[in-house]
Amino acid sequence: MAEKPLVHLIDGHIYIFRSYFSLPDMSAPDGTPTNAAYGFANTLLRYLAEQVPTHMAVCFDYDVNASFRSETFPDYKANRGEPPEDLEPQFDLCVEVGRALGLPVFVRDRYEADDLIATLTRQLLAKGARVRIVTSDKDLCQLVRDDGRVQLYDLAKDSHMDADCVRAKFGVDPDQIPDYLGLVGDAVDNLPGVPGVGPKSAAAVLGAFGRIEHVPADPAEWSEVAVRGAKRLAAKIEEHRELALRVRELATVHQRVPGIDVGLGELRFRGADRDKATALFDRLGWGRIATRIPRWRDAAPRETENLARLDGNRG
Repeated sequence: MAEKPLVHLIDGHIYIFRSYFSLPDMSAPDGTPTNAAYGFANTLLRYLAEQVPTHMAVCFDYDVNASFRSETFPDYKANRGEPPEDLEPQFDLCVEVGRALGLPVFVRDRYEADDLIATLTRQLLAKGARVRIVTSDKDLCQLVRDDGRVQLYDLAKDSHMDADCVRAKFGVDPDQIPDYLGLVGDAVDNLPGVPGVGPKSAAAVLGAFGRIEHVPADPAEWSEVAVRGAKRLAAKIEEHRELALRVRELATVHQRVPGIDVGLGELRFRGADRDKATALFDRLGWGRIATRIPRWRDAAPRETENLARLDGNRG
């Protein structure tokens, strides 16, 4: 039996924002701003050329500031404000770019890219595949597995993060990341932590008790916890336990987004769509960028047929 493939899942919005803030202003012939979309296209093209993935998908937030989380916790990501005016129209352009390059694109109302990636990861693991999540978002560390079948890859740093790396960085197991964030909070997402609980204290507490709900209120039960001020910490966590549990829930990625049911064959990279890519790049005035496309869908039909047979029916 052939080895199941490595599926590359791209956290799209991270690289859109990175491109927007790293490239100078650009615009299409019709005046549409394009610097973020151009940088995003180049990021995907470089990744395709250097990594040569057989299976890949790109996931996007439906709305960078609105999801089911903000419906239940209005302060969630409220610190970010609205996207810059010249970035807003580029999100849809980036979706077009992904599809023109022949990549499956996932975006769902009320859900974030993290939830889509988590849902795809769960389904792919059930089919025996391995998953590389391309992101710099620490929240997705919770999906990393000890068996090595799920790892994170930071494109900017060219570095992988496996389960041991998660432990070395945060002091907790990957599946404890939501509990960790429930205790320390997450300034990036505007999530509050328990006052007085920092990263080292949170790691020590979770190392001893596992989950927030298992942390005892009685400091006499903290004798095995290597942390200073146990009495104070016990009181703080007890006082703010409900909030910590709520933040944990918000920090936990949703692994069953409705309407997503994919097989390996659907995530096979067969090459860019020549008609879509040519029309899009001409419209945006990007000139020679098409010469960097590593593979066209209609370039090698025999190879595509052979690869498809390896996938089987829906993986």
